[in-house]
Amino acid sequence: MLATVQSGAVVGLDAIGVTVEVDFNPRAMPSFVIVGLADTAVQESRERVRAAVKNCGFEFPMKRFVVNLAPADQRKEGPVYDLPIAMGVLAATEQIPGETLAGAMFIGELSLDGTLRHARGILPLAYLAKEMGCTTFYVPECDAAEAALVDGIDVIPVPTLGHLVEHIFQLNLIPPFDRRALVQPSDAPLERVVDFSAVKGQEYVKRAMEVVAAGGHHALLAGPPGAGKTLIARALPGILPSLTPQEALEITRIYSVADMLPPGRVLAQRRPFRAPHHTISQPGLIGGGGIPRPGEVSLAHRGVLFLDELLELGRNLEVLRQPLEDKVVTISRARGAVTFPANFVLVASLNPCPCGYFGDAMKPCVCGEAAVRRYQQRLSGPMLDRFDIQLDVQRVDYEKLTDDRRGEPSAAIQARVEAARERQRQRYRDLPHVLANSDLGPSEIEAFCTLEPDAEALLRTAMRKLQLSARAYHRTLKVSRTIADLAGSEPIRVEHVAEAVQYRSRVLLV
Repeated sequence: MLATVQSGAVVGLDAIGVTVEVDFNPRAMPSFVIVGLADTAVQESRERVRAAVKNCGFEFPMKRFVVNLAPADQRKEGPVYDLPIAMGVLAATEQIPGETLAGAMFIGELSLDGTLRHARGILPLAYLAKEMGCTTFYVPECDAAEAALVDGIDVIPVPTLGHLVEHIFQLNLIPPFDRRALVQPSDAPLERVVDFSAVKGQEYVKRAMEVVAAGGHHALLAGPPGAGKTLIARALPGILPSLTPQEALEITRIYSVADMLPPGRVLAQRRPFRAPHHTISQPGLIGGGGIPRPGEVSLAHRGVLFLDELLELGRNLEVLRQPLEDKVVTISRARGAVTFPANFVLVASLNPCPCGYFGDAMKPCVCGEAAVRRYQQRLSGPMLDRFDIQLDVQRVDYEKLTDDRRGEPSAAIQARVEAARERQRQRYRDLPHVLANSDLGPSEIEAFCTLEPDAEALLRTAMRKLQLSARAYHRTLKVSRTIADLAGSEPIRVEHVAEAVQYRSRVLLV
């Protein structure tokens, strides 16, 4: 007898339908065959399913079973097909009615005792179930809250295979997940985040970070060791604007596919802050693998990617060029290409020379000029040009370090950032792809970055004096637009351009 069960597979950030066909032949020699380009974890489902079915009190005839995972040309990975295969076995052996499987999707890994375990990528699979017209989505009990983020389908939290069969026979019904249980605290605690009030001195740099947060711009912090570059970068999450519902779902979808959702929280509450070590590989940075998975640039989507010791990344840094421009990263493999979102704020810090004290006012540099140039040339000109804000961070004076007065708190700065972002939302409400000034393209810059005559004259002079490229010109305009938004001004005035040009001052020899 043949039974058909609907399931799904995660490809990139999306999901595709997978039809699990189970054929039972009681007259053939005993065997259990899985076909359909299944990996080792799927092939091992034979033993998990056989043990789970028996340990839940059902019959598993020692006859021939053929399981086909269609489409056969799409590679299947992971143990999430355990549950649909088990349901197909029970239906093919007429232990449950086959018609009860219609209009439903099944996802889940089985323990040997029939308990369902956590599955990766539940959120995109829930979207798939809704798109395919399924009315019911059966998932492990621990993943029901994540699946319930998608409206329009009944999410059934399944604790064990035995409970599911009782539910199908309406002996012990499992109620659909109550979406009212999804209410979460409106404000998630900021762990390991520094408040700007604790940062002594560096008012110029803190102002630049306010501009970074308000417009989503990329920033480079160069200076000697101990000047506070890392401290200031780690304080940035405290002034980032709150997530919109759309952004929260985008982030949650990425972390669901990467299987990195924090326990107890199914919907992202804060913008991500990723700080990988400088020894990270290129696949770890942009994503990759035989079956591509998101890298750090995608895990930082709608948040901040902080790269400390930037020059130590070497050639791995150059792979960021395309994501910084296109806001997406495309990973191509022999079987096809996968595109992940990568709209993030890049904040990087570096020492200007091997000893770290080139340009320091107090401690002399012991590196020769040739060594300094060789070290700084690890950062190419095109990559340096992609930083909207380039800052020279000098050491803090003793008097400021020992001053008992605290600076402006992050909450006050965040309020100004939120007001600037709200102006941007209203201005770009007809442009769904533009959420902040950093998202503006050349045509949008021409339409929304209107300069007063004095401001235009200043920018013309700066272009000539600083030898700015066309990319740097556009990035300076976008930073000027953000500074004007922080000031509550619609036209861009000369003082806004002057501040933006200061952030393009050369901080390295290259």
